[in-house]
Amino acid sequence: MIRAHLVRRAFYLSLFVAVCVIPFALGQRAGWKQSAIDHRLLSRSRPVGRLSTGDVPASGTWTVTGSLNTARYLHTATLLPNGMVLVAGGLDSSLHALASAEVYDPASGTWTVTASLNTARVAHTGTLLPNGMVLVAGGFDTNLNAIPSAELYDPASATWTVTGSLNTARYYHTATLLPNGMVLVAAGLECCSPNSASAELYDPASGTWTATGSLNTARDSHTATLLPNGMVLVTGGFDSTFNASASAELYDPTSGTWATTGNLNNARVYDTATLLPNGMVLIAGGRDGPSFAPSDPLSSAELYDPGSGTWNLTGSLNNRRVAHAATLLPNGMVLVAAGITGFNIFASASAELYDPASGTWTVTGSLNTARYYHTATLLPNAMVLVAAGETSSNASFPVGADFIEPVASAELYTPAATPTPTPTPTPCEGRCSPTPRPRSTPHPRPTPPPRP
Repeated sequence: MIRAHLVRRAFYLSLFVAVCVIPFALGQRAGWKQSAIDHRLLSRSRPVGRLSTGDVPASGTWTVTGSLNTARYLHTATLLPNGMVLVAGGLDSSLHALASAEVYDPASGTWTVTASLNTARVAHTGTLLPNGMVLVAGGFDTNLNAIPSAELYDPASATWTVTGSLNTARYYHTATLLPNGMVLVAAGLECCSPNSASAELYDPASGTWTATGSLNTARDSHTATLLPNGMVLVTGGFDSTFNASASAELYDPTSGTWATTGNLNNARVYDTATLLPNGMVLIAGGRDGPSFAPSDPLSSAELYDPGSGTWNLTGSLNNRRVAHAATLLPNGMVLVAAGITGFNIFASASAELYDPASGTWTVTGSLNTARYYHTATLLPNAMVLVAAGETSSNASFPVGADFIEPVASAELYTPAATPTPTPTPTPCEGRCSPTPRPRSTPHPRPTPPPRP
């Protein structure tokens, strides 16, 4: 029964398990990956070497790096202040929840086993705290029990310590680091009850959780993005009827309340959310069918404007995809990598770049291994580390665990070099006075929203 439940999760197929119906949902790792938090994180990180222009290829490429010690998917990956990457938990090939954790060293390209979690968990969240520790919260165990516990990883001692438990056990929730240093955990599934609208705050100073305002819409497998004004945008996911939702809402840390905002143009789940340098939020891909029926991935993408609270369609992806990963690159472009591209569960190795200036997607180099339910982490050297994931290429329903193929491989994406324009010499080659050029009238720049 457990095996059937987890296999359905991996292949978008739903079963009624015992006395509860649990929609499977992609664990959300993009919300906290591509928010303003990343920029603060990187500013605290120790550089591990930056590529010179001469080292960067003309087009984005993927290079195989060291493999993990344990193949896994539905895990978390967190960039540590020292520039290393912590991977924790997830599912193995036997559909067992993992307690193991390991650390990637970009300098050597190798993974080292570190202390195991106190509790094996899947579909949990991992959040880097301002003090450099990593908070892991919630998830479910091998027996599909929702986990209320939370624990802290200390990179200095390479150990895990149990901290205060959530008020509500949950999984497929989101966790967002707020500007005040607290962590907002929102919604998710509670096993045999419908998905939750509750939310709570973790205080690193006391190690305790406090309930905060509830969302207007119960949901799971949604996205959460910290906006420049300090509010948190939550979008999509499965609603209480197990259908993909188009609703979105904003959390105000000052009042501890949620307010609805404009709806997405397309209901979606298993999509990615990325905060762009211009303050807008890019939502890409996903699927829009109910949890109990498979549906084709989406190619559409849309932008949220915090100023107007509205969504506008932007250029569509070249490939439909779901269960992919999205990463904001230092050049302002968004890398979308791998995922599932078809109804028949075809893992993809393709990748593409979104250019906010033109609103278009361009195909970039393909991964060496097709995968989904992987993680993608921007390193201080501007490379992107993709780690582990699931690589089953096709399966029919019902399926057995033999079709589950987690991978231990990892690879690095090197962005294309940004060309530097070569000045065109004037006829007098600097020996004559240049003709003054008329100065254009500058456009007024919008005033950014105040920070709390």
